[in-house]
Amino acid sequence: MSPASSPAARPPVRRRRFGWPRRVFSQVLLMQLVIATGVTVLATGLFLAPLSAQLDDQAMRRALAIAQTTASPQVAAGVTTSRPSALGPVQTEAERIRRSTGAEYVVVMDTHGVRWSHTDPERIGKVVSTDPSDVLAGHEVMEIDSGTLGRSARGKAPLRDSRGEIVGAVSVGIEYDSVRDRLVAAIPGLLRYAGGALAAGALAAYLISRRLQRQTHDLAFSDISALLAEREAMLHGIREGVVALDRTGRIRLMNDEAQRLLGLGPEATGHPLEEVLGEGRTADVLAGRATGEDLVTVRGSRVLIANRMPTDDGGAVATLRDRTELERLGRELDSTRGLIDALRAQDHEHANRMHTLLGLLELEMYEEAAEFVTEVVGVHRATAEQVTEKVHDPLLAALLVGKAAVAAERGVSLRIAPGSLLPDRLVDPRELVTVVGNLVDNALDAASGSLHARVEVDLRAEERTVVLRVTDSGPGVPAERRELIFTEGWSTKAPPAHGKRGLGLPLVRRLAERRGGSARVGASADGGAEFTVVLPEALTDAEPEVGPEAGPGTDVPLVSSPAVEER
Repeated sequence: MSPASSPAARPPVRRRRFGWPRRVFSQVLLMQLVIATGVTVLATGLFLAPLSAQLDDQAMRRALAIAQTTASPQVAAGVTTSRPSALGPVQTEAERIRRSTGAEYVVVMDTHGVRWSHTDPERIGKVVSTDPSDVLAGHEVMEIDSGTLGRSARGKAPLRDSRGEIVGAVSVGIEYDSVRDRLVAAIPGLLRYAGGALAAGALAAYLISRRLQRQTHDLAFSDISALLAEREAMLHGIREGVVALDRTGRIRLMNDEAQRLLGLGPEATGHPLEEVLGEGRTADVLAGRATGEDLVTVRGSRVLIANRMPTDDGGAVATLRDRTELERLGRELDSTRGLIDALRAQDHEHANRMHTLLGLLELEMYEEAAEFVTEVVGVHRATAEQVTEKVHDPLLAALLVGKAAVAAERGVSLRIAPGSLLPDRLVDPRELVTVVGNLVDNALDAASGSLHARVEVDLRAEERTVVLRVTDSGPGVPAERRELIFTEGWSTKAPPAHGKRGLGLPLVRRLAERRGGSARVGASADGGAEFTVVLPEALTDAEPEVGPEAGPGTDVPLVSSPAVEER
């Protein structure tokens, strides 16, 4: 025997296991078929049970009706005037009625229970086999009973003469087999109806199960349970916000990160998107009214990148990424690059000044050299003193000094308005730095290259409210675009290498509106743009002591601006 043919070398035979199916489609179909079959059988049984009783009652009432018809004064007269015989008038009349009605028997008896008629003439003149006392007492009787002719449905009626006295009784029987035959004859038709109903139920169950199969992708219940658990773990574990919407725009699901980024709570689930977010770009992006990839939107103080993917059921799933830190780093990088360019230009200018100074010294023009040095140093000191005399907050003053240097290198005159005065009691200096840096950067871009290019910053304190105005000599903003420029993602500039534009001005307005203020743009006196930002509750009540390092007339070291550049 070869090893290949040995029992050990044969592959194991996998026995087919029969049991409860795993697929949702199969389980639902099987359950619906069982339910439909059970309902059909139950309905058939509930119909057949009273049908048998109804047929019995109909047979007994029919027998009683025949008995009542037979118990006529003519038959009563025959009982009282003749003797029981096979050829007598009572037997003749009873047989006529039996044949015409199809009854099994029609028996007429006297008050002693003696038969005057019977289907078997030999039984005429003999006493009936059942007790006739009830009917002879004047009661009508209906019953299912067994007699000499077998089981039958009976009806008994008293026989009265013309004076109304009981002279006997009439007993009529309907063969019980005919009742049973009627019941059996009704069953096939009933079963046909039940079978049709079962077939319709099975077809409906199949169609419903097929639809369920498509919707569940032919998965098993265990697979669906595992997918649900994995989905919950994934949604609440990833660091991206996920918002699922149904076809009507209602929020169907939000993970923890989406709630954090949008500033919403779990109670927002089930509500329309516009109801919980309000009108704005964020709602437009999530609802699909704004199309595209990596759409930028601002929610509160956060910069978000949104992508939206429609689903087969008419809804959509949107993902949100927090780009606030990345945008801040990008803006700082742009600011640093601008400062580096300014320092490079200053270094070039410094070299030219050194060469000029060296030439003056070599020519022994000492007085001219001293005047040249004094003039150069005085310009920079005057700029710093001008800023710190009017802006007492060190962080904001440093920002304006740095922007003044950048403006000078770009050929733009940056100055502080004569009536400006901002005390050193800001609640959140970095917030105002963001607003001022944004508006000054945009103003420098607009004024650069214009005739007599200039940018003016006006900072005023009105009790606890800060009012900021930034004007420039640029081309200005057309009236039809004055609201559009505050929309996220809208910009006339080319995007930088690290990200997108169109974020700065929307963020400025959000910061102002979050404090109950406003941000708007109009036209300046010389045709440029004038941005006005009102920040209520931006100052504290008590004015702190001013240290020597930030007092008026003191140079403030240059710092990089964390302002948000418009993109």
